Amino acid sequence: MRLDFTDHRKSPAAWAESLGISREAVDLYLASEVIDLHIDSFIWTRVFGYDLCARHDSGLLGASFYSQVDFPRVLEAGLTGATWVITTNPTKVARERASTFRDNLRELEAIIASVSEQFALVRSYSEYKAARAQGKHAAFLGIQGGNALDADPGALDALKDGKVLRVTVVHLTSSELGSTSSPLAGRDKGLTAKGREYVERLNEMKVFVDLAHISKKGFWGAVEVADPSQPLIVTHTGVSGVFDHWRNLDDDQLRAVAKSGGTIGVMYEATFLGQGKWSGTAERVVDHLAHIVETVGDDFASLGSDWDGAIVTPRDMPTCLELPKLVDIMLKRKMKPDTIQKILGKNFLRVVETLRG
Repeated sequence: MRLDFTDHRKSPAAWAESLGISREAVDLYLASEVIDLHIDSFIWTRVFGYDLCARHDSGLLGASFYSQVDFPRVLEAGLTGATWVITTNPTKVARERASTFRDNLRELEAIIASVSEQFALVRSYSEYKAARAQGKHAAFLGIQGGNALDADPGALDALKDGKVLRVTVVHLTSSELGSTSSPLAGRDKGLTAKGREYVERLNEMKVFVDLAHISKKGFWGAVEVADPSQPLIVTHTGVSGVFDHWRNLDDDQLRAVAKSGGTIGVMYEATFLGQGKWSGTAERVVDHLAHIVETVGDDFASLGSDWDGAIVTPRDMPTCLELPKLVDIMLKRKMKPDTIQKILGKNFLRVVETLRG
């Protein structure tokens, strides 16, 4: 199957005009590797059969909560790569979670394989480059909620083939691995002994330890136990230096990720960024990116939208199709083109190359 989409490389001036941004911004965007660290659209495939291969409109809620991304729009938006996520259902018992994960992995792989002319499942930097040389979108895979594979010490063997690039250790609920950052979880118990062993196993298999969603004690516990030669990542977050929120990282956490050689992906949920639920702006996303750059340098900021993760995106950037607006804003703020390209994708690729080559 081949997906139809508008190729904006053929008419960049028209795209710039339609978005109300400069031609310079569109040209820089189209010349860049553009990679999103966290897309959660597959959860809607599981919930109500959302077809990733079909082009959708803004859905029943105006691209709020879902219908922000699909495969045709990803191609049209010029995303050269992304991490497509399998989110864990915490209500299932441990062995059911493991079998459900394996079923979901097979399904997501099959969806990507069904459009193999334009998409490729990739596991490393070299595979990313090979996919891009063929003009394909490079699809990394991730798990949100390490309790997908915590049934027993052997459960993580499911990751030995390298298909999964990263695991978000905890999600919105605490688990046997550790505490979530959500205030609904109660007392912060940090990373458990089982969680520490889990991080060590991920390191052994060269699977990224993703510290989005984890509590502060859990974050520092993971930093303590993690292999110092491997980068840590936080795929989708805001930063407390712009807006103090339980979901966001403080400056010391930013420095710890940077010290490891990792990267931090900024998400697009308006309330986490410090704006009203229905009045978020793309400018605010850039505020958070700029704070990372100002605090630890331009080698450590990335894009981690959380598209379709039940979020409400900036109202002037509701879907992936408006993504070049971020570049326009960064240029207006006098960010250097090289810095912008690092944020769009180079930083993440550097981190992937460090871990997996």
